[in-house]
Amino acid sequence: MNEAPARLRRKPSWLINRASARAHRLIKETMAAAGGHAYHFAILAALEEFGPDSQVQIGQRCGIDQSDMHTMLNELVEQGHVARAPDPADRRRNLVTLTAAGRRRLEDLDATLTGVQHDILDALSATERDTLTGLLTRILG
Repeated sequence: MNEAPARLRRKPSWLINRASARAHRLIKETMAAAGGHAYHFAILAALEEFGPDSQVQIGQRCGIDQSDMHTMLNELVEQGHVARAPDPADRRRNLVTLTAAGRRRLEDLDATLTGVQHDILDALSATERDTLTGLLTRILG
């Protein structure tokens, strides 16, 4: 990072982008080693918190593009972590539901993701991590 111009290194947007790229790389590597994907975690977490929902709604909640969402859901269905069934209120769409195996997988991925958070934020104290989380939450509105 010291090779970047000082004027650039003083821009919070540039720093956020660099930190995001590093976090993304570490998360991707860690989740792949655990046989998962960050999107798997996001989808399973959304289903646990909000209950059964449509593929479109889950994707919107998690910020996942619909083509990626389709691929990720197919993987999760094949692994037995989610199930698709016709929506009784609208037979034209499917509801995606978290399975018992999906709940267990969510716990495993959550532990994996928590571990990588420590790696990403290793230079910060617990108080600084909480402050950073609060500030980023405010920025995202």
